[in-house]
Amino acid sequence: MADYLVIVESPAKAKTIERYLGKKYKVKASMGHVRDLPKSQMGVDEKNEFSPKYITIRGKGPVLKELKSAAKKVKKVYLAADPDREGEAIAWHLAHSLNIDQNSNCRVVFNEITKDAIKESFKHPRKINMDLVDAQQARRILDRLVGYNISPLLWKKVKKGLSAGRVQSVAVKMIIDREREIKDFKPEEYWSIDGMFIKESSSFEGIFYGVDGKKTKLPNKEAVEKIQAKLTSDQYKVDKVQKKERKRNPSAPFTTSSLQQEAARKLNFRAKKTMMVAQQLYEGIDLGKKDGGITGLITYMRTDSTRLSDTAKQEGKSYISEKYGDNYIGVIKQKKNAEGAQDAHEAIRPTAAFRDPSSLKSVLSRDQYRLYKLIWDRFIASLMAPAIMDTMTVHLGQNGVTFRANGSKIKFKGFMKVYIEGRDDNKTEEDRLLPELEEGMFVKAKDIKPNQHFTQPPPRYTEARLVKTMEEQGIGRPSTYAPTLDTIQRRGYVSLDNKRFVPTELGEIVIDLIREFFPEIIDVDFTVKMEDDLDAVEDGKTNWVEIIDQFYQGFEKRLEIAEEEMEKVEIRDEPAGIDCEKCGHEMVYKMGRYGKFLACSNFPDCRNTKPILKEVGVNCPKCKTGNIVERKSKKRRTFYGCDNYPDCDFLSWDKPISRPCPKCQSLLVEKKSKKGVQIQCTACDYKEEPQK
Repeated sequence: MADYLVIVESPAKAKTIERYLGKKYKVKASMGHVRDLPKSQMGVDEKNEFSPKYITIRGKGPVLKELKSAAKKVKKVYLAADPDREGEAIAWHLAHSLNIDQNSNCRVVFNEITKDAIKESFKHPRKINMDLVDAQQARRILDRLVGYNISPLLWKKVKKGLSAGRVQSVAVKMIIDREREIKDFKPEEYWSIDGMFIKESSSFEGIFYGVDGKKTKLPNKEAVEKIQAKLTSDQYKVDKVQKKERKRNPSAPFTTSSLQQEAARKLNFRAKKTMMVAQQLYEGIDLGKKDGGITGLITYMRTDSTRLSDTAKQEGKSYISEKYGDNYIGVIKQKKNAEGAQDAHEAIRPTAAFRDPSSLKSVLSRDQYRLYKLIWDRFIASLMAPAIMDTMTVHLGQNGVTFRANGSKIKFKGFMKVYIEGRDDNKTEEDRLLPELEEGMFVKAKDIKPNQHFTQPPPRYTEARLVKTMEEQGIGRPSTYAPTLDTIQRRGYVSLDNKRFVPTELGEIVIDLIREFFPEIIDVDFTVKMEDDLDAVEDGKTNWVEIIDQFYQGFEKRLEIAEEEMEKVEIRDEPAGIDCEKCGHEMVYKMGRYGKFLACSNFPDCRNTKPILKEVGVNCPKCKTGNIVERKSKKRRTFYGCDNYPDCDFLSWDKPISRPCPKCQSLLVEKKSKKGVQIQCTACDYKEEPQK
């Protein structure tokens, strides 16, 4: 019989840890929280220092009963929930439910699930940290006071089922503000002049720079024509050649935020999926008996720190030396964490540098492998030498008009041999070679072409960009990003269009009401200050009750005003102009989780619904009678099919275009790549040059 009981959060983690600890330890899982505030009521006594009322979560009775039974049979119980505020609170609730003295050394924490880390952590058990617990309680109670007071008001004044949360409301406001910025944007005209130049058999691009050595803007066609009038020959003199060596340093290892951003760019993962797969890698994967059985492959994935342990650095450097040579090892400098970072844990990294992704491909799922490879590559690259680039800038002149050409060549790959950070604009680091040019020589212009442009509005937020902006502004913490993005979509406040957030009419109505009656809830500065206050509670510098009380005094008064003055908002369904084919009543536009859809106005007697189909102006190449429409898959990925479905099953992931292939008259489609949009035939080898 075991002498000690260890309680963790998940069964997968329990199996791994039990194998490391041996026969004297029995490891069981609590399956997350066992106690929480009740769902059916506020559960917070505002008149008694905001005292919370905790109850056993529905369905957790059998789990608690099993844990209590197991606890009676052992000498000591260790609480080993995750090493963060939430984990500390879970440990505290378990201690209360199992009658464990919270001041005893019952709490064990570890940043990685490896044999050495687990055994070392059990040598240093500690008391439950009530400052961490209070910080979690304060957040939970604050969010409950906001949500359970404003939400019923929204049900009464707008629509049932709505909710308002602190962080989620700020996120929706950011998306709405960006959308309004886009609508109010007034484009401004500007021009460029692009040249293609030839030196012997080599051609290269140059862009108009300026006149008489000064950078010059081209606001309109008249300005362009003045420049063109000066260009009387196809001969251009090389006025200046600058050659430099440039270093490019590697990115720091991942934090929660940067992992979510990079997984979105490179793997097309949503934030929720990234965290789910990372949790699996952290808790352990069965590598087989020969390689150690169930093993945690990465360190804890909720962190805002880029710090690495000395052991991790040394192991990584050893791998780099063995695989690439000592000249690829970088001079490791601790990069400064983002302002406000708690630095409670290391960066996200592999638990063993020598466990490279290729060796694990057979035991990992596709998603697990891709995310592990991303984490492993970034960690190894962060310890490698900078890349060295040879750059060349050339000024070409004629009659005082200057064109500039830039070229670069990778001289030493350094960290780029392993990993290059993704970019939101899809630009890649690659060789752009210029021919050998010297000052005083002449080159020939093959083509000089003016182009009209208009300034573009700021882009809508992608998940990655929204997470980055929230982190930069101090809104939320690593554990809140993924659930926040999930919540605002489930509530129907925003939808995703081409992987970018678009606010819904419902979202705008709710945020405008909150903006009017509860402005502090969506005020970025207020939200950031609240996060700082919660950090102060965690550090033991502030009492959590005082923070809640300061907020609630003003909030309570605003609630009274809103109850009296907030007018009822009627959201009328917009007629669609067509009748229901099932009952003959008018169809209307409804707003759902994924945006607008068509529904019968005779609901609930008739429950007919249909997606809103967007035609692309192409006849179906398969049945010849239908039209191609844009559709969404279950995972919200856009595809194109025939509107005669299910009678016609034509499907294309690439957008068809109206003109036929000039070579074989078959269907042409748009293929998206990093180089731009390329039009190609679905039946033959016809392709057109990619268009940016």
